[in-house]
Amino acid sequence: MADSSFDIVSKVDRQEVDNAVNQAAKEIAQRYDFKNVGASVQLAGDTVTMTANSAERVKAVLDVLQTKLIRRGVSLKALDLGDGEPKQSGKEYRLVGTLKEGLDQENAKKITKLIRDQGPKGVKAQITGDEVRVTSKSRDDLQAVITLLKGADNIDAALQFTNYR
Repeated sequence: MADSSFDIVSKVDRQEVDNAVNQAAKEIAQRYDFKNVGASVQLAGDTVTMTANSAERVKAVLDVLQTKLIRRGVSLKALDLGDGEPKQSGKEYRLVGTLKEGLDQENAKKITKLIRDQGPKGVKAQITGDEVRVTSKSRDDLQAVITLLKGADNIDAALQFTNYR
């Protein structure tokens, strides 16, 4: 019998991110506590920019955006905020986040090490580009690996499991 396999990838659904940003912008425009503070959120390419006239308001905008992302099923690990502190730019504060796609080498190595150390015996993990291919003779072992990775909190990427065969 042939080996079963699946790929571990880190992709972001652009349409869902766009919808979440638009919903957040609409809520910010309507909410009373955001009136006259210049609060806004915009998506341009891979960059999400949040602005307001105080650092606290920018953090409130971020909170609204994170709520909308979670509701839309987008992992918060896909949004990289740097240090997470708003920077002052003239009279306004701004926080810029970038969308992360693809597994970087560091996270791919963490995943393969975790599978080697804690995964079932006979499971092989191999890094190919920005994804990790996991193979095994037993589909139950592959399910165990997926469960293991979903429970891992030291991996700084939004993981999806594709091409399950």
